[in-house]
Amino acid sequence: MVRAIRTATLHSRVLGLGMAFAMAMLLLASFSAAAQRVEGDRVKAEGLYAAEISVNGQGEAERNTGFARGLAQVLGRLTGDRGAASKPGVGQELRRARDYVEGYDYRQDEGVSAQGAPTFGTTLVIRFDEEKVNELADIVGLAVWPQPRPKPVLWLAIDDGSGPRLVGLKQVNAARPALNRAIDRGYRLGLPGGTAAEQAAVGAIWRGDTAAVARASSAYSPPMQLVGKLYRSAGGWTADWIFVDGGKVLSTWSASDVDARKLMTSGADGAADALIRRYAKRGTSLGLPGTYRVIFSGINSSEDFMRVSGYLQKLQVVRKLTPVRASAQGLEFDMELLTGTEGLRRAILRDSVLSGGEGEPPTFTLN
Repeated sequence: MVRAIRTATLHSRVLGLGMAFAMAMLLLASFSAAAQRVEGDRVKAEGLYAAEISVNGQGEAERNTGFARGLAQVLGRLTGDRGAASKPGVGQELRRARDYVEGYDYRQDEGVSAQGAPTFGTTLVIRFDEEKVNELADIVGLAVWPQPRPKPVLWLAIDDGSGPRLVGLKQVNAARPALNRAIDRGYRLGLPGGTAAEQAAVGAIWRGDTAAVARASSAYSPPMQLVGKLYRSAGGWTADWIFVDGGKVLSTWSASDVDARKLMTSGADGAADALIRRYAKRGTSLGLPGTYRVIFSGINSSEDFMRVSGYLQKLQVVRKLTPVRASAQGLEFDMELLTGTEGLRRAILRDSVLSGGEGEPPTFTLN
């Protein structure tokens, strides 16, 4: 009897130790998970296909609006084009931006107002599906700026009235507006180290001697320079810019404003515009824009016709839809497309309204 009690007690202790060990392991796992991601961690957008959007709350409507703004931001970086969101066919997809979202999170940001009062804001951090976004760009015929992208050197001299001085790595904050705008446009700018020899290049910058600046920049890669001089002028500031690629001047431009920071962003914008004109390529795997004959079968009533035509007019790839004739194969349309019939087929097969798309001309069947 005593042995049985001792045995039961021992079993109880062993069971208790086992439960304690299990609880300890559970707590340890919880602690490890918490170490990886805890409330208050600063999540941030990383990579070309992520975006950060300031929102007023975490409701669904606000989130969907944030998704649309985030997708527009990603398309802008993917193409380098500030107007990517306004291109034909893109607007329809921005309204269904949630279909392109791979995941999202929120970040709470604290700051201080101009009056010194604490401020609090909410940022929606979005990760978009890379494959889906790339397919969207292909379907609507956006010219994509390929990776990896160059990192031109920004040779910027500023004269605030006391003579021009070079902005080097030690003065990085002075060039921050230009550096940040470049990131917004999908690339990065570098700065010279600011050695004594490089400081001597200020004269070349000021007189627009791009060959001399290129020689000063020969230690850096790639052989691209954004050369700018920023100086006071009547009513504010003026900036003169030259973008050079491999010794060739691709673009020159000037701007004036009361805010010197805006003028710095104009340099990054001009460089991005020059780069995408030269390097962004429109995909051709889905066909070229044009007007194509397409056949739709299974249309047996006016309701079917209205359903098909209404659906097609909403597709991002369709610019114009013209019924041509009814044949034994079905109803024939001439369709003005942003890309070829393969782009149309890709767009249609994402939904369940139509199927098929084979043949020449391609034939789709109403489901």
